[in-house]
Amino acid sequence: MTAEAAQYFGAGLAAMGIGIAAIGVGLIFAFFLQGALRNPAAASSQQGTLILGFAVAEALGIFAFLVALLLLFAV
Repeated sequence: MTAEAAQYFGAGLAAMGIGIAAIGVGLIFAFFLQGALRNPAAASSQQGTLILGFAVAEALGIFAFLVALLLLFAV
């Protein structure tokens, strides 16, 4: 395996984190909606936790994207 092939392979593996983060964001909102439909009175108190979970999952996806770009263009 050449160095260029290894670079592309590593960038592809790092880019998989973007899809995993998207799945995580979808699960966060799905479980919030499920809980809100079961207990509508408690939904407003859990909205801050929802936004925090969304932000953390999205940040992990952005970090994975940045690592993929670094592996492609900086190494």
